[in-house]
Amino acid sequence: MRDRYAELDLDPDDEEVQTAELVVTDDVLVKAFALGPGAELSPHEHGDSTNVFHVLEGDVTVIQGDSEEVVSAPGVILHERGVVHGARNETDETVVFTASLCPLP
Repeated sequence: MRDRYAELDLDPDDEEVQTAELVVTDDVLVKAFALGPGAELSPHEHGDSTNVFHVLEGDVTVIQGDSEEVVSAPGVILHERGVVHGARNETDETVVFTASLCPLP
């Protein structure tokens, strides 16, 4: 067993998004996202998969459909299949969250 989050070395610049795959199996993907100040994970959707954000550090603006909400760590946000979602860092600090996608398309 190992703590994959502790092994991360993500330090994005302003407006930069860095990613790292933490878990990849036949039926699930867990990916870490680090958003520097002003960075955005563009809205997108997964038609055949559920996506869950786990906010680990900071305050992130989560986009879901036509709504936006600031979610602070620790926080969990469910994005149902086919729902447009994304994230934006409107703070001066780095934001870190994971996105779990299952099942894999």
